[in-house]
Amino acid sequence: MKLSDLYVEENLILTTVNKAFKWARASSLWPLSFGLACCAIEMMATGASRYDLDRFGAGVFRGSPRQADLMIVAGAVTHKMAERLKLLYEQMAEPKYVIAMGSCALNAGPFNLHSYSVLKGVDLIIPVDVYVPGCPPRPEALLHGLIKLREKIQAKESKEGISLSGARRNIQQG
Repeated sequence: MKLSDLYVEENLILTTVNKAFKWARASSLWPLSFGLACCAIEMMATGASRYDLDRFGAGVFRGSPRQADLMIVAGAVTHKMAERLKLLYEQMAEPKYVIAMGSCALNAGPFNLHSYSVLKGVDLIIPVDVYVPGCPPRPEALLHGLIKLREKIQAKESKEGISLSGARRNIQQG
């Protein structure tokens, strides 16, 4: 038995600082809304009372990248918007996470073959942690992507002690 699994009394649990920080980060994500098209309607529905994004600790959409640690890119990203998206991503504090929502954000969706102005995937300019496919994906799919991101944050191993920033691996769900 490890010390971190030991229950000393009924209301006391022993753990490590890293596990506590991972739990806290996964339980209070502050998303930066970056809704660009029809997927943004589904993202707003996920934040409304029926699906209640607040129960996962991510209900307060931030208007500033300096106050956010999760960027949800929902919709088609044009080449003109791509540089602003990258700038907003760079302004976010570490650790930062990205969910790409919808076929347009993943691979330009229906604009893939015949549009010169739409980026062929948001992962070409910023690293994406979780992909949520669909056109547009239902709110349940976005909630599933958020749960996968929380699992990824809690499972991430840290080599620098408390700092949990580092290399990202893409989790593709489908």
